[in-house]
Amino acid sequence: MNHKQLTFAREYRGYSQTELANSIKGLSQSNLSKFEKGFGVLSEDIKKKIISFLDFPEEFFYKRINSNIENANYRKKATVNKSKIQKFENKCKIIGYLIDEFSESLEWPEFTLSPLNVEDDFSVEYIANYTRKLLKLEKDEPVKNIISILERSGIIIYEINDDESFDGVSFITDKGYPIIIINKNFSNDRKRFTIAHELGHLLMHNENYFPISSFRDKEKEANLFAGEFLMPKEVIKNSLRRLKLSDLGILKSYWLTSMSSIVRRARDLNCIDDKKYKYFSIEMSRNGYRKKEPIEVFIDKATCFKNAVSIFKNDLSYSSDDFVKFTLLSKDILDDIFETDKIVKLKII
Repeated sequence: MNHKQLTFAREYRGYSQTELANSIKGLSQSNLSKFEKGFGVLSEDIKKKIISFLDFPEEFFYKRINSNIENANYRKKATVNKSKIQKFENKCKIIGYLIDEFSESLEWPEFTLSPLNVEDDFSVEYIANYTRKLLKLEKDEPVKNIISILERSGIIIYEINDDESFDGVSFITDKGYPIIIINKNFSNDRKRFTIAHELGHLLMHNENYFPISSFRDKEKEANLFAGEFLMPKEVIKNSLRRLKLSDLGILKSYWLTSMSSIVRRARDLNCIDDKKYKYFSIEMSRNGYRKKEPIEVFIDKATCFKNAVSIFKNDLSYSSDDFVKFTLLSKDILDDIFETDKIVKLKII
């Protein structure tokens, strides 16, 4: 049994070592701790009880789910506790693992974008605009179908159902597939910025491509990338001079970005000073825009992962039991990961 898999299964089910030990007759927390560190021994009887209690297929405990989330880049609230982060990251690891497993039977789109190192004399702005050029985006146009153009370029996007603790995460799977996971419960403009932010991380901050200095402010660079990618300086700057509150709705509708990100862009490009930026922040709070902005912008749907599941179900005739055997994951986990939009059935009259 792989001791790291046992730790993964325990954490995925939300149990501490003490809670699991108290649930298994004959298992002590100290013995469990030693086993999970890799130098302890558990009897076969205890192992079987753990496997049954955690409700994972037995073969799962002899696999290795790794996808390095530890070095992943993601936007989250600073106050999120460790156990919540662990639960979220383990779910992301499962998604990465499934993408790798599916690659044995189907071909994911080829990754066609170019990672560039900021330290090799490439500015963040240059990388953002070079990426737009690779994606064949016109300079003066918004990024309309942001999800589909990135999925066609080999980045798999998955919408996760989580609370507001996490915006999104990006990482490279064990087999080298880039993935962006976003929170489906946020507004479309926030999703769009998160996707662009995570795209910046994938292109500029992945050590699979080149070493990254620990002194760089990766979050600042990713935000700068997202701003330039979604609202190119060369085109938007004139619109941000003498910016008024009444302009924000028009700019949001065109660029498909939030009012708050437009105001930040204006400040970053020195189109407004700190005093004017503070004025916008106060007025937006007073109007309730901090909680919910007016105007819902368009965003397209992530289809790559869903299409893969559909191929297995329809073309390869996989049943629920087949998926369990193939992935070595329990049915409840697969049902959660494969969650689809609810369809309202109508009757013919």
